[in-house]
Amino acid sequence: MIEEILELGFTRVELGYDTRYDLVPGIRDMVREEAVVVDSLHNFCPVPMGTSKSHPEIYTFASSEQRIRERAVKHTLETIRFAAELGAGTVVSHSGNVEMKPMTNTLSKLAEAGKQYSRDYDRRMMKLQARRDRKAEKQLPFLFQCLEQLVPTLQETGVQLALEILPTWEAFPTETEFEQIFQHFGHGPIGYWHDIGHAQIRENLGFIRMDRWLEKLSPHLTGMHLHDVRPPGHDHLMPPDGAIDFSRYAEYGRRNISRVLEPRPGTPPEIVIRGRDTIAEAWS
Repeated sequence: MIEEILELGFTRVELGYDTRYDLVPGIRDMVREEAVVVDSLHNFCPVPMGTSKSHPEIYTFASSEQRIRERAVKHTLETIRFAAELGAGTVVSHSGNVEMKPMTNTLSKLAEAGKQYSRDYDRRMMKLQARRDRKAEKQLPFLFQCLEQLVPTLQETGVQLALEILPTWEAFPTETEFEQIFQHFGHGPIGYWHDIGHAQIRENLGFIRMDRWLEKLSPHLTGMHLHDVRPPGHDHLMPPDGAIDFSRYAEYGRRNISRVLEPRPGTPPEIVIRGRDTIAEAWS
């Protein structure tokens, strides 16, 4: 796996949540030999033993079930320690979802059909916001409690846990919830991970203005996932196959943060390279 990435001209990687245990010895060897640098790991990494599939939300911090939260903390601690062993500075993590009927996909379909400014769209969006507000209040403390349990190990290892912004409005945290998190934890080991494609989808659906919130949360910015989006919500494309103007974010190409290309599985190598070069040109 690492060798394929190196052949494309990359020297630094993020290990994904589908990294299997049988790959770990080889990864350790390549890091030890300084053949590659691991900058970040995506929770949970490697895939937790005893689970039937790899998924970043197989366990979540915001779940109303204590058993699930306990497992989320347990396996995140294992990922943090693995990151420290490899010399990676960051663990990227999802936080969970408000336990409600998903409604973002309905909005996406309406936007796809050109009905984003219709009365029906506005009505559904207001309903989604109201329902989320009612449900999220109960679950948000669970997220804080889990993060509190992770802080001592993060401080001990020097690894930062970066919570990722997700495209759906049901997901934790929203931008305002990120503000609450940073008001509580300050500039400690909990950071913000900006997925530029996810944030663009949130903007396309009318949830946020990406520029405004990225600037507001940038003091806590740890890194970025980079991929393109064909409106309203077809993401993980390699630029320039989407509509994101990467030149608007050139300042983040100069910051001391991790920047990770995140193409969809099966993307041909030449398309990955073209995407890297497109962003590099926009950020030169």
